[in-house]
Amino acid sequence: MAKIENGRQSADTRSIRTISSSHIDDESSLGSDSEINGFTSDRRTDKYGFIGGAQQYSETSAQDVPPAVLRQREVKWLDMLNHWDKWIIKRFDKVRLRCQKGIPPALRGRAWLYLSGGKVKKEQNQGKFQELDNQAGEPKWIDVIEKDLHRQFPFHEMFVSRGGHGQRDLFRVLKAYTVYRPEEGYCQAQAPIAAVLLMHMPAEEAFWGLVQICERYLPGYYSPGLEAIQLDGEILFALLRRVSPLAFRHLEKHKIDPILYMTEWFMCAFSRTLPWASVLRVWDMFLCDGVKIIFRVGLVLLKCMLGTREKLKACQGQYETMELLRAIEPRYMQEGFLVREILEVPVTARDVEREHHAQLKRWRKTRGELSSKPAPRMHGARHVMMSEPPGRQDLQQNPTIVVEGPPPKGKEEKKSKKKRSMKKPQTILEIPNPYPLPTDPPPPPPPTDPPAPPPVRDHTIETAPQADTDSLQQPQQAPPTDPPPAEESPALQQSTQSLSSTELDTYL
Repeated sequence: MAKIENGRQSADTRSIRTISSSHIDDESSLGSDSEINGFTSDRRTDKYGFIGGAQQYSETSAQDVPPAVLRQREVKWLDMLNHWDKWIIKRFDKVRLRCQKGIPPALRGRAWLYLSGGKVKKEQNQGKFQELDNQAGEPKWIDVIEKDLHRQFPFHEMFVSRGGHGQRDLFRVLKAYTVYRPEEGYCQAQAPIAAVLLMHMPAEEAFWGLVQICERYLPGYYSPGLEAIQLDGEILFALLRRVSPLAFRHLEKHKIDPILYMTEWFMCAFSRTLPWASVLRVWDMFLCDGVKIIFRVGLVLLKCMLGTREKLKACQGQYETMELLRAIEPRYMQEGFLVREILEVPVTARDVEREHHAQLKRWRKTRGELSSKPAPRMHGARHVMMSEPPGRQDLQQNPTIVVEGPPPKGKEEKKSKKKRSMKKPQTILEIPNPYPLPTDPPPPPPPTDPPAPPPVRDHTIETAPQADTDSLQQPQQAPPTDPPPAEESPALQQSTQSLSSTELDTYL
């Protein structure tokens, strides 16, 4: 039967078969959380991991990119991520343009971590998450977090199972944040933010991404009293006067406070409102350009739903207006339409800051000082990086899959191997002994003197050193007219063999 989720009707009529928990043990062949929770193998999961619900993929709500274009974008993003500091500082406009086109799905998790500054934060706090994860946490926050786990994206296969790996990691991230910021504790709107991050990255990286969003992008949103979100509601209402005067006058006439319709939009960064394809595109731009993207999305939805007189005829009072804003028409949330409208809204970060100062001044006149004073808001990835300059080591990508291989060679070994490879084999030349022994024959006379007669060779047994030097000098052989030498004795033959081996060892 039809269901209502996030103010919209879902046509998910698929029956869900439940499996008794008594038939499931640790040795079961059911692998994924969705199977353990009752979704059997005949289920159909979309490309984002949704089994059903209003945020499931449909051709009318998403814009598919051709594979060839996607591969080209992946190559460009890999180059940017490998030289991230240079791109952010010198070519940020190009980074913004590529975020507006959409980050490739295969690199979205890594790109979000770099854009938000979570990568630098993680590297500068090595072991911090493990330390927070090992602590017990405040019991009051633990109870609230455990009650909220099953409410986060119940139709996504990662969180569909109670006690599954998705819910366990979500608990770890949220609990670690309460230990990291005990003065803030836990806010229910943090759970969908952390869940979206966990769909794209491991628990430790998702934790630091959540820290950056809570402290840099949306500071004060999750503090007690929710003063920051109320202040941004007034900013949204003031900006609406310029973008859509008709919608502004209608909301002002019926005294509809912005906190009534924009709280979930802003605190959850539209993750529970839009179709999933649109959520991803909004987050790509939000983590690049900051909170102005969230303001633009809210202004687009208000303008589309309340910006014409025909629309206002259907909502004559406060109740009808609120119902209309809770059930936004799907065509206005379609990926292509929404992104195009967001880029055309004339609201800049400077406009947001200017209106922030004006509303803060008015707040102090009517309500006094803010009870909590969060850190200044950072408008995008460039401001985040400038506030926390990274080192080169902080931006290096650590491999997530390590393949065992031979141990890395040391620098000295690599240098010696390189030197050996550069050496060319040289032929060994026979060089006469420059330091002859006293027993050696005298050097030949100068060319001017008549040639000396060849030395008479004694047929006595020679010693090894003398024979070695004779073989080096290689004297001339006797002329063929001389009589043949006498038969050599066995000792002389042995000496000749030793001479040959000595010569071989010396010059080969």
